[in-house]
Amino acid sequence: MDPVNKPPHYNQGGIECIEAIKASMSPLEFQGYLKGNVMKYTWRFRHKNGLQDLEKANWYLNKLHDELKANPV
Repeated sequence: MDPVNKPPHYNQGGIECIEAIKASMSPLEFQGYLKGNVMKYTWRFRHKNGLQDLEKANWYLNKLHDELKANPV
C-alpha cells in the first residue's frame, strides 16, 4: 500500500479519482485544483501528518509541473 502515490481509497470502479476530477475541469481549472492541494498539504503538515503531507504536496506539485508542460495556459 502506498498512501502517497496510489492510495487505494482513491481508486474505485477502475478509475483514479484524480482522473475523474481532471476530466470534469478545463486545463486551467485543473491546474488551480493541483495548486490548491499543494498549498493545503504544506499548510497543515506540522499539525496533521508531517512528512506524509509534504510527500503529498510534492506529488501534487510534480503533477502540476507535468500539467503545465502539457497545457501551458
